[in-house]
Amino acid sequence: MEQDITHQILQQETEEKQALALLLDRHLSRQDQIIVQKTQMGTTQGYIASVSLEWLASRVRFASQLPLFQQKYDPITDNIIRDAETVEELQQRPLDWSRQSHLAQYLGVVNNHKFPPILVVISSEWVNNPNATEWGSDRRALVSVDDFTPLDGQNTLGLLNINSEFSIFALDGQHRLMGIQGLMELLKTGRLEVYNKYKKPTGNTITTQDLIEEYNLNSPDLQKLSQEKIGIEIIPAVVIGETYEEARRRVRSIFVHVNRMAISLSKGQLVLLNEDDGFAIISRRLAITHPLLKDSDENDGNPRVNWDSATISSKATVLTTLQALQDMAEGYLGDKFIHWKNKDKKNLIALRPDDEELEEGLDALQEVFDYLAELPSYKRLEKGVKTFELRRFSHEQGGGEANMLFRPVGQIALMQGLGFLVFRRELDLKIIFKKLNQFDANGGFSGIENSNSLWYGILYDPMKKRIQVSGRKLATRLLIYILGGVDNELEIAEIRKALAEARTIKDAATNEEKTIDFHGKFVKPRQVGLPDML
Repeated sequence: MEQDITHQILQQETEEKQALALLLDRHLSRQDQIIVQKTQMGTTQGYIASVSLEWLASRVRFASQLPLFQQKYDPITDNIIRDAETVEELQQRPLDWSRQSHLAQYLGVVNNHKFPPILVVISSEWVNNPNATEWGSDRRALVSVDDFTPLDGQNTLGLLNINSEFSIFALDGQHRLMGIQGLMELLKTGRLEVYNKYKKPTGNTITTQDLIEEYNLNSPDLQKLSQEKIGIEIIPAVVIGETYEEARRRVRSIFVHVNRMAISLSKGQLVLLNEDDGFAIISRRLAITHPLLKDSDENDGNPRVNWDSATISSKATVLTTLQALQDMAEGYLGDKFIHWKNKDKKNLIALRPDDEELEEGLDALQEVFDYLAELPSYKRLEKGVKTFELRRFSHEQGGGEANMLFRPVGQIALMQGLGFLVFRRELDLKIIFKKLNQFDANGGFSGIENSNSLWYGILYDPMKKRIQVSGRKLATRLLIYILGGVDNELEIAEIRKALAEARTIKDAATNEEKTIDFHGKFVKPRQVGLPDML
């Protein structure tokens, strides 16, 4: 008897599941509605759903296309025209169309791709018609714009009407929408235009054939991407009892708040979280393992790497930044692992290197840092000298030695030069550092604020009395030259000319240009020569 009852219960559950499956299949096969679950936060009611990428790209528009902004909408860039009327209403940064091709490729070529849900608002034609019957005599909405049909007793699970009478706009996730639209265009037409940030064509395109050849993909798998699902949360443009202005204020407030809450990651945090860029991966590993970089008792437990900011303050005890370490890794190993870089000529993104290559790259980076740690300037850290004492200029509070090896720009320039010498010129690293040790011991990296320094006017701006990041490329060329990596007379002449130009300043009194030689005297540009090679 008990077994019969159990069997009947199980049989009933099976029949109910089958009936529910048939019901859902019937409703979900319709294109004018989707199954949703209600959400509620504060006074904001919404609906959670799952839709295909193809549906999202075709049905969802940008927030700037909301009727609220139609008079100030730029149809070319899909941005709001900023003026006195709109500046107080709009808090989100404009769309950056240069990101579209990268986002589309991410979805197309990275296996474990994932976009977070997108927040959208659903509206209808009557919302912007003050004479519509949905507005009462007191100008308040008699109904909500969302047409929801519950399927459960709690009124939380059901079907939302999304037929052609409704318009849907993205409030949060507009760049994700842009990337998905780009992917759909690529799949449908076989090509995607590459834009600059203002949606002006750059003259470059990405094709599905590029992706198939570069990433070993096949066309059927690419086409399947259009049916992948993404989450969306839908809120109504108007709810019952609201005036038009109250509804507009509520939607605008949500638009502002969701974008204010989405704080941008710092450059260091981006490197810290990047699991696809080979240079970022090995620079992180190096930062926590190499004696020159990891926290140590000799450094009173203070960190040697700034993990967040891309800059170093005058009082900071750090040696470098994580962002600079990534740039150093790319500068040194870029010619060894060319395929680790984004393929700019084809506008294609780079994928994560395999573990074997990452280990090879880390070994090479550790080797050069072992040599760096033996430079006289860095050896002084073991004796308790603080990084800021070596980094600061003499005119800064507390004074310092103005050593370029304690500035990110100098570190990156050195590593780029070393990478060229080792992997392009195939020079021996041991011999290179024998020269650098002598150069450093003679003060070659210190006192860059003084006219007798090779780096004066290049990494140090004598007029503004501060670091000059724009001189990094020339600093790299000079390092390559003094280390014996340049043997072309024409190139040597170009470096000499560039050095003279860097040491040329404009006299404030006479408005004349004057060139400073290595003795601090004003001379003609051609009188500024190059130092001897090491």
